[in-house]
Amino acid sequence: MEKEIIRIVDIVKNFKVGTVLVEALRSVSIVIKKNEFVAIMGPSGSGKSTLMNILGCLDTPTSGSYFLSGEDVSKMDDNNLAEIRNRQIGFVFQTFNLLPRSSALENVMLPLIYAGMTKGKRIERATEVLDEVKLSDRIAHKPNELSGGQRQRVALARALVNNPAIILADEPTGNLDSKTSIEILGLLEEIHKMGNTVIVVTHEEDIALHAHRIIRLMDGKISSDEPNRNIKTIADYNLVPQEN
Repeated sequence: MEKEIIRIVDIVKNFKVGTVLVEALRSVSIVIKKNEFVAIMGPSGSGKSTLMNILGCLDTPTSGSYFLSGEDVSKMDDNNLAEIRNRQIGFVFQTFNLLPRSSALENVMLPLIYAGMTKGKRIERATEVLDEVKLSDRIAHKPNELSGGQRQRVALARALVNNPAIILADEPTGNLDSKTSIEILGLLEEIHKMGNTVIVVTHEEDIALHAHRIIRLMDGKISSDEPNRNIKTIADYNLVPQEN
């Protein structure tokens, strides 16, 4: 039985927009076990982005508790949250968030600088993960010299470089064509098989079907949280992933 890695209890998040109070999350409770592959779904305004920011330690709740690997992070200050993020969570964003003037290798090495690793070790580790995502022949290329799929692979390599326990992917295929999207989903499947906990935030049913469990949000509350009995895999598409 896998132990839990995330436990959130009665999470509330309120925002003020002018004089109006927006209740983004209303008493949300979730337990995610180590090495689960979970999709968080919901339409725009359902609270899924707010929930992702809290799960990723990018924001703190108005009230409620968040235990990450048994540690209560809901009351931590920004410095402690940054340290937890860098150590435990790898992020993949829809917009890639790569540094435009830096090579693929330099982008992937970035989290290792914050981790205090020596330059030689940084280069070695970043090269290793770029090879894992099949980009070893593109390490010197800058983002504008790469396709959208290649950029997202660089982002995935950067997310993996610190050996995080959790990969948090926010609409990871949102800017990609369907064939490239399938290849990125295949990589997420591989990452999950390597032992990572994978959480994908999406509004697309087809993307969510790759997860083993689907949590649906509506109006800041969980409307359903169920195992996915029709798991899709990259093999279902009858496509041979391109090397580049």
